[in-house]
Amino acid sequence: MARTIAAYRCTECGWTSAKWVGRCGECQAWNTVEEAAPPAGGRAPTAVRPTEGRVARPITSISTQPAVHWATGIGEFDRVLGGGIVPGAAILLSGEPGVGKSTLLLEVASRAAAAGRRVLYVTAEESAGQVRLRAERTGALHDELHLAAETDLAAILGQLDAVAPALVVLDSVQTVSSSMIDGLAGGTSQVREVAATITRVAKERELPVLLVGHVTKDGQIAGPRLLEHLVDVVLQFDGDRQTALRFVRAQKNRFGPVDEIGCFEMTGDGIAEVADPSGLFMSRSRGPVSGTCVTIAIEGRRAIPVEVQALIAPTQAPNPRRVVGGLDAGRVAMLLAVLEKRARLPLSSHDVYVSTVGGIRVTEPGADLAIALAVASAARDAPLPADLAAVGEISLAGEVRRASAAARRAAEAARLGFVRFVDDGAETVAAALRTAFSG
Repeated sequence: MARTIAAYRCTECGWTSAKWVGRCGECQAWNTVEEAAPPAGGRAPTAVRPTEGRVARPITSISTQPAVHWATGIGEFDRVLGGGIVPGAAILLSGEPGVGKSTLLLEVASRAAAAGRRVLYVTAEESAGQVRLRAERTGALHDELHLAAETDLAAILGQLDAVAPALVVLDSVQTVSSSMIDGLAGGTSQVREVAATITRVAKERELPVLLVGHVTKDGQIAGPRLLEHLVDVVLQFDGDRQTALRFVRAQKNRFGPVDEIGCFEMTGDGIAEVADPSGLFMSRSRGPVSGTCVTIAIEGRRAIPVEVQALIAPTQAPNPRRVVGGLDAGRVAMLLAVLEKRARLPLSSHDVYVSTVGGIRVTEPGADLAIALAVASAARDAPLPADLAAVGEISLAGEVRRASAAARRAAEAARLGFVRFVDDGAETVAAALRTAFSG
């Protein structure tokens, strides 16, 4: 008989190899190749007759039941989830260290406890005393909010049986380990086992679970890619730690849309939702200032006004500086080249600084025209009209293309008092500059 050769499989993409390697030959990921269990006896599985009630039926004969959401009491969080939390849903919240994931979920847990639901908050990173101190500071102390500091999966399952909660918060899934699996907490096999077990328990008991997930240095969720497939909802919590503004975005949602965004603000008393963030990303200068232009960005389904600021300074250095904040540096460099070639703006001998106001990050191409107008205004030292907002995508040929959701952007601009709305897909960037500076 031929000897059975142990195969190794990549936990990210499923690539197999006859021997262990440190880097996957398919997805080029490091330390993701693990030994796969050989098939038992090498026999093919036998067919099993489906039991009554599990026979495949025509899809038209299957009845549908809409998902029932219950509101958490935090409007911005419910907006991203599609109306609230669905019983039995596994929700994964990821974000960088220190961005406020634990603070947000503690607020969600306290709101649910205040509504009469028993909540179990399992902390695997901090002690129970540390979480209690944060709860005192944010006003999240309730008798229905139960706290447990556990890192073992079996102990957490025992807490579920003892408390019988209506909502579970686990902080975090990468710090919990199972004694049934070899390896340290945070390893691919441990994260896979913990997430699969928690998700299975959530489905069996109709128990919603909120999981905190760590991210790697490149912003991806740590652990195997299977983690994102197991859960029902994947949320990303991000924001500049130098500012108080935070955003919650849905990357995956089986019960609602994935194009919504929730705005929050970190305060000394915890986290507060921002229902109307229109004035957060605009400066409060009393008079017109050169080098500024307002654009209407689309975040989820929201149209948000964002002010772009630019500063042009002459330099004698052989390589002028290009400093960008809150925008795509590559796209800004392309716009500078288009302005110099198509609009004859001398920028090659000047330092260029371009940034957004309020710490928001805008990467959509609809902000191209506002960036170009801000740079041109700074280069000419001529302020734009205060009632002007610009939206449009600029091509390498110098054409201004109409951005998506133009009607929604125009309506938001009109609501905020912007009379002049530059958004014309027929004119060039040079014509757009003439139109903007003509008033």
